[in-house]
Amino acid sequence: MHLLIADDHTMFRDAMSQYLTRSNPDMKITTTKNLSEAISYVQETDTKPDLVLLDLNMPGMDGLNGFEKFRKTFPETPVALLSGVAEIQDVQQAMDLGAIGYFPKTLSGRAMLKAIELVLSGEKFIPVDHETNGLMPSYFNDSTKAPQASLPLHTKAPHLEPQTDIKLTPREEEVLERLGRGLSNKDIARELDLQEVTIKLHIRGLCRKLEATNRTQAALKAYELGLIKRI
Repeated sequence: MHLLIADDHTMFRDAMSQYLTRSNPDMKITTTKNLSEAISYVQETDTKPDLVLLDLNMPGMDGLNGFEKFRKTFPETPVALLSGVAEIQDVQQAMDLGAIGYFPKTLSGRAMLKAIELVLSGEKFIPVDHETNGLMPSYFNDSTKAPQASLPLHTKAPHLEPQTDIKLTPREEEVLERLGRGLSNKDIARELDLQEVTIKLHIRGLCRKLEATNRTQAALKAYELGLIKRI
């Protein structure tokens, strides 16, 4: 496993690297301190990272503009965001732009490791406030109720054989199949044992990939492309 951590806070970067290395000795950790260094590293290295963590507020990022630049430069590289200060709208926009996760810096080391393992398995991660069933901003701390992964590990759905180049994750396939059956977000969340906010994020991602404006159009396009079968 090869992880690139791009963050300008030396203490956080080093502490996170040391914890992850101790927890998983087979993990290769590379660190950079700004966006320019992160881009240069990925361009020049022969072994591309399995996951890149970009600090939302480090030099060169210019908010989500830097994240979008990185995604366009390396569209096949999984990227998640780190942040000490970020609002819910930042998280939602980042996921719309293709982030596979959003990790508050106040996550404990154990929770951070779990989140990394989660996204590497093909899932997405956002911290969820289970009292409000909404996205949790980054300024919570471990003295309060700890957030849990919005997408816990589950058995993967059978792989579909679509007639398209659109690539869906196993979880997106599960959500899309239930969209095709006309289930509501609440019902999909109940069937998959997820939070409704997570289902909404997946549907937004599906609409983006399918170039659909809403869930109904996404389901219709999925039928046409063979991503799901009519029942």
